[in-house]
Parts: sequence; C-alpha cells; structure tokens
Amino acid sequence: MTHDHDLVLRPTPAQITAALNPPPGRNGGDLVVETLAGLGATTVFGLPGQHALGMFDALRRSSLRYIGLRVENNAGFAADAYGRITGEAAPLLLSTGPGALTSLAALQEAAAASAPVLAISSQIPTAGLGGGRHGYLHELPDQAASFRGVVKSVHSVRTQSQIPSAIAAAWRSALTAPHGPVWVEIPQDVLLAEATLPVVTAMDATPDDLVPRPELTALAADLLSRAARPAIIAGGGVVRSDASGKLRALAEKLQAPVVTTFGGKGAFPWEHLLSLQSWLEDRHTTDFLEDADVLLVVGSGLGELSSNYHTFKPRGRVIQIEADLGKLESNHPAIGIHADARPALQALLETVEERTDESAPERVRELLSRVGERIAAQDLTLEQEVLGAVRRALPADSPSFWDMTILAYWAWSAFDPRGTNTMHSAQGAGGLGYGFPAALGAAAADPTRPVLAVSGDGGALYSIAELATARQYDLPVTWLIVDDGGYGILREYMTDAFGQATATELTRPDYVALAESFGVPGVRTTAETLEEDLAKALATPGPSVVVLPAVLRMFAPTHLG
Repeated sequence: MTHDHDLVLRPTPAQITAALNPPPGRNGGDLVVETLAGLGATTVFGLPGQHALGMFDALRRSSLRYIGLRVENNAGFAADAYGRITGEAAPLLLSTGPGALTSLAALQEAAAASAPVLAISSQIPTAGLGGGRHGYLHELPDQAASFRGVVKSVHSVRTQSQIPSAIAAAWRSALTAPHGPVWVEIPQDVLLAEATLPVVTAMDATPDDLVPRPELTALAADLLSRAARPAIIAGGGVVRSDASGKLRALAEKLQAPVVTTFGGKGAFPWEHLLSLQSWLEDRHTTDFLEDADVLLVVGSGLGELSSNYHTFKPRGRVIQIEADLGKLESNHPAIGIHADARPALQALLETVEERTDESAPERVRELLSRVGERIAAQDLTLEQEVLGAVRRALPADSPSFWDMTILAYWAWSAFDPRGTNTMHSAQGAGGLGYGFPAALGAAAADPTRPVLAVSGDGGALYSIAELATARQYDLPVTWLIVDDGGYGILREYMTDAFGQATATELTRPDYVALAESFGVPGVRTTAETLEEDLAKALATPGPSVVVLPAVLRMFAPTHLG
C-alpha cells in the first residue's frame, strides 16, 4: 500500500547535473534569496547593515526586486502594506541588534492587523551565541527573545543547510490563518561563508487550512436561521481571507444588517441596504447590536475600538468566528468557532435557511439617520467637508493608508472605502508613522494606480525620510499632510481631561519646501481647494505632497456617559 508521504518527486537529469555542479561565487545569502524566489517572492524590502551584507550581496545575483527604505520601522510598514495588498508574504531584510529592534513597532502593527511579513535578520557570528557577553557589535544576549512576544513564530538558523527549511517554515506560518509577521535570524558567518550546496529551486510551503468544526457551524446556522433580529459584525479577518463576497451572500440570505469594524473596512458594501457602515463609536449603533437576538461576529476579537471602548454588552446569543485562538471569547461568551473566515462563512452559507425580513433595511435607515443627526448637531462641517473632498478626489479603486491622526479617526467611522481591500490604517497597534511608508509598499505592489497616504504633521515627521525612497523608486504615492501644529488628538484628550495640553505643540518644517528639496512636488492647499489639488496630485505620475493647514476636531464620544 502506498501512502501520500511515501511519494517523492524524482529529480530530472538536468536537476541532477545542476545539483552536482553549483555555480561558484555563492554564499549563505544566496541560499536566502534563492529560497525566497523559490517560494514565489518577487519583491523584498529592507535596509542593509554590517552583519546582513551577505544577504544584500546575494540580491544582485537574484531576480528579486529590492525596495530599500531609510528606517527599518518604515521598511516594516512598507512590507506590511505589501502583504495586505497582495496577500503574499512580504520579505523584510534587516541587520542585527539596533536594525532588528527598530522594526519592532512595525511588526507589532503587522501582528495586530494580520499582515504576512517575513522578517529575516542577521545575527552575531555563531561563536558569540549562547548568552555569553562576547562584545560583538550589535550583540544582544538573546535577540530572538525581543521578538517572541510580537511575531507569530521565531526561526533560528545555525547552519547553511537549515536556511531553506527555516524560511519555508516561516513562510507557511506567515500565510496560515491568522496571517501575521514571522522572524528568521541567521548568523553573520553563516551568511558570508561560501555556499557549496545546490541552488535552491521550488519550495513547498503551502499554508495550513483552518476550517471550522461542522457541529459548531450547524449549531450557528440553526440559531441564525431562527433569529428574529440577527446582526453581523465584520472584522479584518473577512478582508484578509478574501471572504467579502461570501459575507454579502450570507447577510442577504439572512436579511441581517452588517457593521464593519475599523480594521474590516470594505468587508461589506458601504451603500448596501443592510449596511450599518462603520459607526462603532456611536451609542445608537451599540444599542442596535445589543438588541440583536443572534449576533454573528466574523474575523474580529471585539477589542476596544470594535466594542465602543468595551461598553458594548450583547444581550443575545453571540457566534464568533475567529482565526486567532487567543481572541476567541476573550471579551464575550460566545459559540466560539476557531476558523478562517472564508471556509466558515461558506459552511454557514450552505447551511442556513433563507429568512424574510422586510423591516431590516428600514431599521438600518433609521439607525443611520440617528447617527447623522447626532453628528449634525456638533458643528463639524469642516471635518466632513475635508473627508468628503478626499473621497471625491481619490479614484474608487485606489488604496489609501492612514496614520494615527484626527482625519483618520473620522475615516474609520465615516469614509466609504469603495472596495474590499482598499483602506488601511495603523489602528491595530496604534503607532505613529504608518501612513506614508505603508503607501509606498502598496505602490510597489501595484504601481498602475495612485496610492493615497494621510498623516498629521506629528506622524509625518516619523517618516519624512521616506520622501527620498518615494523619489528614488518613483512610486505613485500622494501624501496628504494635515498640519495642525502638533499632536492634535492628544491635544484634545489632554484638554478634555486636564483643562490644558502639555507636550503636544510642535515646531515643524515647511513641508512643501521640504518635499521639493527631495525632488517631490508639493502644494499648500485649503479646505476649499483640497479636492482639486488632491485630484491633480493623484493624477500626476510619481510621488507628491499636499499640505492642508487645518485644526480638525473629533465628534463627541458616546462611551463616557
């Protein structure tokens, strides 16, 4: 009897000849880039460093395209966006110690947003490993320990023969639901040593499927079919698993209203009759969801931002589909289904009975009307005009990347993404500086359409060096900087809490002149001319900067009362 695992692929005569006669001049770094190419990678991001030079020298002998950024954290943000846009594992090449550690905030965001980033770092020479204090440049007692609490998996290499398998295992881990960042580290001497091993060819790193248990989907389908007021919360897991079409079909079959989380923007059509849009920081929406007798939560852990700052208290049965086991029932008791969103939604779609509920669209309209009335009563015309101008100027199929800034907080709730995988922000981990370098990564993934980045002046200063990257690779990114003279949201928070703000005001450059010094065209705009100036910049090939001096305000919170 023959088992699947008994079958092996026999090499061809040409492969045998190539294996017996590997080309000269290769090092351990060649094994890295050959493995990446064999796994299907086409683009890598990173920043060279002394211990990692073996990898970077090997790049010039490979077919891989290299996008080099000026700060490791920004390179991580770019890889994060590339992974979100393509659904592929995005390689990130880094050096030891300070270079590696500088990427940690970006990897935290990738972990929170389930973005598949394959970080490959050098390590001090093998003679220095083991915890001793040998005094090597960039030495850490245990470099991998700094990443274990951030990434999905850590893979340490000690010999050249381990490189292909370690990278393949990391690749599989990054692309197994939930997607996320992974870490591989390789000592400097292993990367620099001559490689006598055969050239790495095609690698098998097919990610594992995470399918639901059938008894749980049967129970969930029965509850949803018999529900009087079902509702759905769709999170980022729906977007990452490319399951928005299945979600829409299920919602229509059940006549269940759908709200998308900030990380799940685009998981459900904005203007659909069953769309509650994304007004999660609104008590009217919270009340609506609490009133559901069966609530289906797909691809969300119902964390702070998705639960109106943990004021959401569901009264009905909750069904939670979540690929991250740690998030399953972490905030609310539920029928917890540990699965990727796509196969779980398919199972429900095949099992639920069709419901008829002519009142559902009317209840959705009533809710959105109440939300609109609440916002209209707060004298926030400027903010809505600015966001509207951005939406009208941005082509429907263009992706946008938003930093942690007041306009982004508005966009979480009020911006129509007009696409399934087009709006992204740093709301997973909440670090500054995400918008512009992430947009560069998205433009590298698809340079045929313009990409928008949105930052405040505080966040812009985190990634200003990447104007050089944008110019060097001529990436079609338009960067909108809303300049309010400081950390605007922190100014609001502190003023509300303490009566005045401290440490929030910033001396900043002339962003237009600064952009032009990099060879990037810049324009200073107003709320009245924003739409025209932004549309023109987006239609012009290559990078550009649009600066809007404006002090925006947030709408009043509903979770404090």
